Amino acid sequence: MRQIEKILSEIESSIKNNTFKKIEHDKLELKDNSHHTSDWKEVHKTACSFLNTGGGIIIIGIYEDEINRKYSITGFDKSNENKTKEIPAVFTNDTKERQDLGMYFTAFEIHPILGKEVLAIYVEEIPEELKYVYFEGIAYERQITGDHKIKSNKIDAQTEYKQEILNAKELQPVINTSLGNLDVNKLNEYIQILNKEVITESIKSDIENSKSFLVRKGFITHSLQPTILGVLVCGKNIDDLLGSRSQIDCYVDTGSETKVADNKKILKDNILPLMEKGINFIMQNIQVGVGIESGGKSIPEYPYRLIRESVNNSLAHRDYGIIKFTNINIVPNKHIEIRNPGRFKSQLILQDVDNLIPIRRILPGNSKPNNPKLAEILKVFDRWEGKGLGMSTLTNECLANNIDLPYYKFHSTDELSLYIRKGRLLDEKMESLFNTYAGYIEKKLNGENITLEQKLVLSYFFKSELENKNERYTILLTKDNNHLAAINTLEDSSLIFKHPLSTELNSVYIIDRKLFKKDFILELRTLFGADFDVLSKEGRDVLTCIFEFNNYSKDKYPRIKSFLKSFLSII
Repeated sequence: MRQIEKILSEIESSIKNNTFKKIEHDKLELKDNSHHTSDWKEVHKTACSFLNTGGGIIIIGIYEDEINRKYSITGFDKSNENKTKEIPAVFTNDTKERQDLGMYFTAFEIHPILGKEVLAIYVEEIPEELKYVYFEGIAYERQITGDHKIKSNKIDAQTEYKQEILNAKELQPVINTSLGNLDVNKLNEYIQILNKEVITESIKSDIENSKSFLVRKGFITHSLQPTILGVLVCGKNIDDLLGSRSQIDCYVDTGSETKVADNKKILKDNILPLMEKGINFIMQNIQVGVGIESGGKSIPEYPYRLIRESVNNSLAHRDYGIIKFTNINIVPNKHIEIRNPGRFKSQLILQDVDNLIPIRRILPGNSKPNNPKLAEILKVFDRWEGKGLGMSTLTNECLANNIDLPYYKFHSTDELSLYIRKGRLLDEKMESLFNTYAGYIEKKLNGENITLEQKLVLSYFFKSELENKNERYTILLTKDNNHLAAINTLEDSSLIFKHPLSTELNSVYIIDRKLFKKDFILELRTLFGADFDVLSKEGRDVLTCIFEFNNYSKDKYPRIKSFLKSFLSII
């Protein structure tokens, strides 16, 4: 059953059974407009919102009475047909030029319900380079079930982004290609999924008859030459056309020089199967255990969702203007490295490398895609993860103690790697640190024991500082996540505090410096005088560990097991 049929069936059931269920949502609007004198401005506002925000369906001829909680079928007056035809031409751009957006009103359908007829208008979201469109000088966006004026700062940001899109590498033409280099069967696979909810595009008999659709989607230029995007999605013999830009080189680095060839695989394909092959390579070459808690279910050493999002994001966000392949390198029992052509936008990087506590952090969030047209395609195939979502999964899996702290490494101005590390954020070394400083931490927390969540957050900040010092970039962890309470408590107790790089919007946290202190030479010299200087390195380390325990642990004199753990962690 199609989506529109489900909607009308629910409304019909509500009327017959004298019940009321809220039907409208961010992609559905009901309008009365049953009379030929009806004011269509509200329809235009909603259409404007859908064009600017995700698309949707407007149903004309149904009145929703929220006060009395009931629906009435008023029907669509066919004398209003001309008004519906005028809708695509009532909008302007930011320079007040009239826009013909007919191609984004993909269908006008009449549907019967309870002896009357209603009109369903299907609106498709416009491309990023056309946003925003205006109705009577105001740009609207959809928020839940309402149409709201878009704020000026959001419009300004989109204006800047549109300039970036003009130079998008994905839309560059591929030299020495023609329409014949595109595969109509691959194109139709995309159209079939596009038509899943509503038939918005006809299946193509051949590429020649697909030109207007290909231009609209950015698959070909106006001069009919295939773009990088078009070849990525539906190109024939893609390796001949894009070379390493449609390639992933995969390795399993066992450290054995004699088996390099056995652990290498070169993947070449169109964007969607290439994503799938990259994910499969990783899943086939990582360890899989059996989880007792999950009833004997197989559990890979890295979460599947994390692998999926990381591979998809690497291909979705890479710079396709750079003729280099993506690289996946698996080092067993250590990490997965995904190396990519491209770099983070400068506004996503927070760094202060000259500070005594150097900071190198990447801002998470819903940043605009580097390849907006490709993002539109991947959304249709449920392959668009988005940088914000990908980074959210990385930090969430890390704070769930399923992986160790992930980080990025910049190799040059046009190449970077993501390292997903095996292990645990809260590992034995971090537990040893918390054990050694248990008394100090408890005092800071006003006599309360440190919680598991607080340990995880402290570990995240502690390890971030270590990696930042080693010229590695970690994802900024802020209060805008599920660990708000832990961060607030740790900040209130001065176990973490804001780095000078912090801004009103982005708080950069570093930990209490005493937790980093490992040099107690001045204190020990005061206690032991010249005798301390003649000790061997091992002797100094032993005294350092004892001193640390006596001053910061809950036990004044360390138990031998705890002492050995702490001692081994510093040598």
